[in-house]
Amino acid sequence: MTEPMLDVRNLTVAYPSHQGYTEALRRVSFRLGRGKLGIVGESGSGKSTAGRAIMRLLPPKARITADRMQFGEIDLLTASEKRMRSIRGGQIAMILQDPRYALNPLKTVLSQIIEACRIHKVGTRAEARDRAMAMLEDVHIRDPRRVAGLYPHELSGGMGQRVMIAMMLVPSPRLVIADEPTSALDVTVRGQILDILDERVEAQGAGLIFISHDLPLVGAYCDDVLVMYGGQIMERLAARDLGAAQHPYTVALNDSLPPLDRRVAVLQVPEYDSAWLQEDQP
Repeated sequence: MTEPMLDVRNLTVAYPSHQGYTEALRRVSFRLGRGKLGIVGESGSGKSTAGRAIMRLLPPKARITADRMQFGEIDLLTASEKRMRSIRGGQIAMILQDPRYALNPLKTVLSQIIEACRIHKVGTRAEARDRAMAMLEDVHIRDPRRVAGLYPHELSGGMGQRVMIAMMLVPSPRLVIADEPTSALDVTVRGQILDILDERVEAQGAGLIFISHDLPLVGAYCDDVLVMYGGQIMERLAARDLGAAQHPYTVALNDSLPPLDRRVAVLQVPEYDSAWLQEDQP
């Protein structure tokens, strides 16, 4: 069996509270090669916390512990902050859900993509400019020269997301963490963005962690899925089997989706069992 690109074992994240420390993430374990791993669950389930913990982007007050958090040959738990700065963006990239808040409003599109290249030492400035323009074409921007000179506020939602994908992928990272990258987009644009993300990740041979609320989307797009609730993994299964999940929480999430073939007066609301958070993870 080949070694995974990312190996996480018993990852726990806790924050200080009046009771000592409160766990936001509890004993999360998974492995990822060059495939697409979906992480689904309700808001507050710990999906984004897991992604940020891998990149060590949580607030200083967060206490991160794990038996193992290995990225290739790199121990992410013990790596220095200087080493992490070279890893973030260069080897592990994160695509956020709203480019309006992720892009610098004071810099043009081209200057931000060039900056991503230069920070991670991707060639000379001229080479970085050429690479930035090529990446704008790769994310299917029709008029890359015009868009390169625009500021973030001049971009539509879909265009901004393409620019963010270009900026994150231009250093050719080995792992991409996409945190709700299409939640602010309409259905048509969402499909285009996912096609572009899939195309670029495949072309670069990268692994992908796709964080989302959208179960049907994850079921169709990813290879495997982690279902999270209360900071724990409730179930892990192949994405194609998401609709036939067995854990009562995943079943409840599936049942809460509005059916497309009929009208319903009231949507199902998941009911919770406190025992789920006491059980050993699968």
